[in-house]
Amino acid sequence: MKNEFCHRFHTGAVALLLLIGMGRQSAVFAQGMDHHQASEPSTQLTLRGPDGKTVTLTPEEVAALPHKTVSVFNSHTKANETYLGVALVDLLAKIGVPRGEEVKGKLFMTAVIAEGTDKYSVLYALAEVDPSIHTGDVIVADSVDGQKLGKDGAFKMVSTEERRPARWVRNLNEISVLEVKP
Repeated sequence: MKNEFCHRFHTGAVALLLLIGMGRQSAVFAQGMDHHQASEPSTQLTLRGPDGKTVTLTPEEVAALPHKTVSVFNSHTKANETYLGVALVDLLAKIGVPRGEEVKGKLFMTAVIAEGTDKYSVLYALAEVDPSIHTGDVIVADSVDGQKLGKDGAFKMVSTEERRPARWVRNLNEISVLEVKP
C-alpha cells in the first residue's frame, strides 16, 4: 500500500512538473517572437497598481505631462537616438506607487511589468526605475528624434542603462505594478 501511494505520488508529481515545463516553454516561445514584424500600434496606456487602482491615459494626456529627453545608442538600428517622454516613476505616481525616499523595505520586492500590444513583456524592479536609487532613466517615450514614434505606436518604454534594447517595449499599452512574494 505504501509503495503504491509513493508510486502514484511520484507519477502525479512528474506529470505536474511536465505541465509546468510545457507552460514555461510556451511563455519562452511567446517571448521569442520576431519583434521586427508589424504589430498593432498602441493608442493608450493603462497603468495598474498593486492595490488594483487603474488609470488609462491617452497620448494627449501623456503629452501634457512634464517630459525629459534621453539619448541612447540603439544596437538594433545601429544609431544614436534621442527620445522624449515621461519618466516612468512619474507615471507610476498616478496609481499611488511610492517613489524617492519612500522606496524602502519591502518595496524593494516590487515588480514593474511593461507590455506591448504584441504581448511582449518585460520586468523591472521598482528600484531600477526610481532615479533616487538608480542612475539610469526609464521613460515612456512618445517621440524619437523629434518625430512621433510611428510604427512603434503612441508609446515606447526606453531605458538608458540597457546595453541592448531587449527591455524596451514598443507599442507599449500596459504597465502593471506587482508585489513579489518570496
